[in-house]
Amino acid sequence: MLFETLQSSPVLFAGAATFLGLLVGSFLNVVIHRLPQMMEREWRAQCSEMENGDAIPPSAPYNLVVPRSACPSCGHQIRAWENIPVLSWLILRGHCSHCQAPISPRYPTVETLTGLLSGLTAWHFGFGPAAMAAMAFTWALIALTCIDFDTQLLPDSITQPLIWLGLLFNLNGLFTSLDSALIGAVAGYLALWSIYWLFKLIAKKEGMGYGDFKLLAAIGAWLGWQLLPLVILLSSLVGAVVGVTMILFAGHGRQVPIPFGPYLAGGGLIALLWGKQITQAYLGL
Repeated sequence: MLFETLQSSPVLFAGAATFLGLLVGSFLNVVIHRLPQMMEREWRAQCSEMENGDAIPPSAPYNLVVPRSACPSCGHQIRAWENIPVLSWLILRGHCSHCQAPISPRYPTVETLTGLLSGLTAWHFGFGPAAMAAMAFTWALIALTCIDFDTQLLPDSITQPLIWLGLLFNLNGLFTSLDSALIGAVAGYLALWSIYWLFKLIAKKEGMGYGDFKLLAAIGAWLGWQLLPLVILLSSLVGAVVGVTMILFAGHGRQVPIPFGPYLAGGGLIALLWGKQITQAYLGL
């Protein structure tokens, strides 16, 4: 009955997807904050084992589930009513209820963005597996964007499963044919890999990370090789505009690296929603 109602009402389906996106956005905040720390802990343990031959003694569990979320300033554990997406931040006026330390506005921003993009995706694709898959793809891109901005890392634990999921979803041609998806994954990786080595040979330094290769491979696996030129063009244009703006108006040093992953993610999202229309309009011109 519920599925029939959602299928018959695009507005209701988009509204439900927006609500779901708000909840997922709250979890993405946890992923964005904790996953880089989990990676760092794992690296430290591996380095210690290589240097000393002994593993680091096990510490308190730290993952995406435990410990409970708490205020970083005073350690106050977040209660259920304080963890309602967007609303709790507004009720608390952006401050911890215990110590009044400020809570970053990025938390409600990520929740709101995830909700709006989920609703937009649901409206664009309509009720069905394509919408659910596209929302999952969008959630992964949001998490990768924020992590890359913070740490200039694109975790393998997100990018690599994203490649395989893209190929699996396209077994029956959900977004593109399997042949196109497979070629897209290979071409996406090799395209940036080639640019990386060409830049390194010329400039004698690295211009991007291997995570960028894997992210573009994932986008190619989801959307097919035909949309890769559009994704690269869009991400390069946006990255150039943002980079120049940051240098001219935000005092960003020319030698300070700017993460490319967020712009790849933005180009991938635009291509997911409107890539075919943009390509057809360009060819029509």
